[in-house]
Amino acid sequence: MTKKLFGLVSLLCACLFFFSFSTTAHAEKTYQIGTDVTYPPFEFANKDNQYIGIDIDLLKAIAKEENFKVEIKPVGFNAAVQSLQSGQLDGIMAGMAMTDERKVKFDFSDPYYKTGFVMAVAKDSKITKLEQLRGKRVAIKTGTAAGEYAMSLKDKYGFTTVTFDDSDNMYNDVVNGNSVACFEDVPVMQYAIKTGTALKIVTKPARGGYYGFAVMKGQNQELLKKFNAGLAKIKQNGEYKKIVDRYLSSETVAAQKDAKKDGNSERTFFGLLKQNRQALLKGLGETLYLTVVGIICATIFGVIIGLLGILPNKFAQGFSTTVIYIFRGLPLLVLALFIYNGLPSLTGVKIPAFVAGVITLMLNEGAYTAAFVKGGIEAVDKGQMEAARSLGLPFGTAMRKVILPQGLKIMVPSFVNQFIITLKDTSILSIIGILELTQTGKIIIARNLEGFKVWTIIALIYLIIITLLTWLSNYVQKKMK
Repeated sequence: MTKKLFGLVSLLCACLFFFSFSTTAHAEKTYQIGTDVTYPPFEFANKDNQYIGIDIDLLKAIAKEENFKVEIKPVGFNAAVQSLQSGQLDGIMAGMAMTDERKVKFDFSDPYYKTGFVMAVAKDSKITKLEQLRGKRVAIKTGTAAGEYAMSLKDKYGFTTVTFDDSDNMYNDVVNGNSVACFEDVPVMQYAIKTGTALKIVTKPARGGYYGFAVMKGQNQELLKKFNAGLAKIKQNGEYKKIVDRYLSSETVAAQKDAKKDGNSERTFFGLLKQNRQALLKGLGETLYLTVVGIICATIFGVIIGLLGILPNKFAQGFSTTVIYIFRGLPLLVLALFIYNGLPSLTGVKIPAFVAGVITLMLNEGAYTAAFVKGGIEAVDKGQMEAARSLGLPFGTAMRKVILPQGLKIMVPSFVNQFIITLKDTSILSIIGILELTQTGKIIIARNLEGFKVWTIIALIYLIIITLLTWLSNYVQKKMK
């Protein structure tokens, strides 16, 4: 029986690896390009939750000119940098400043936009210069050149910093008074203010530089050449200017601002729900799909590991205990990043975000499943096994016919509860770019800045589903009794 269980574990791992490899092989037919989640006017989602912006439109125009395809991965700036370094992405187009530090690790394209860094404060703030930041808190965005610029001033001007993964949360931290200022790239901050963000710029642009398209040092040089050639072509034929004007001309910015004002009637809870129902349903569908696939894999993995723990074999028991200890001890966020970014760095094999998410849930939730499977079986009176063996039943038959049916009654409620936990844990996987319900909420908030209302809607969706699952759990427990 021990050999069969080990065989099942090996088969499960082989299937997951094959699925990962085959999916990756298919994905490599196009270039995987990482970008930010909320960085208007360079990348953001429109009312239909389709990604648009200067970076997105430039990249598509260049790809069209040079006859190559791109798949946009809106994972956030920091996650995009990590994914590029691990080989999960082929390039980054995310308003990335071409600094000397970054040039050590990345190869950049020809510059495509001039920028600089400014400090912004709340509209009613009396802070007008850097010297007034002493002893106060400043918001910055993780991994950005503007954030690095703020860090270089930190000791000189005596302020502390707090980091955020996206621009919207950074702005809101200042607007809400939690931080007194934030640092951002000039065009991004100007666009945010002109379209309604309640901030004001109080410093002149510093450290003028340029944005560039980035690939890993020495890699994807053909893609880099195509980008440079395409960029030169769209500048020459006027498409570059059309794209920039599409987002930064005074008429476009005014239209964006008016659209926000006109949309106030749709800022109620029901208005937001109606306006974004398709995006929310799509995000919910991804969450449920990820949960179902994850819990199936976690259940198979957990049952196998749990059964290994009760076999009369010290090696099997030790293996089971070790697996449960390791994967229950690792935070889900750390495990997800290790699988999605760490393993490709070691193996050189790309792992699609969904596959990485399923493997993460399988290992983490499966370890908890193994623990209660093991506990459920051990909870059955030992006399049951002794009686079965005294009747001449082999260990495997006694386990299958006598012990497992009794242990299953103990385990069923835990299985349902684990399904609920897995459903909630899928929200953490937005960190690797899976567009589930939580990530969908971030994108919607970046567009309309209605954080409280949107998060309330998402919280209610989760509560409704979890309530239904809880009723199911109670119903199953009653039937089992």
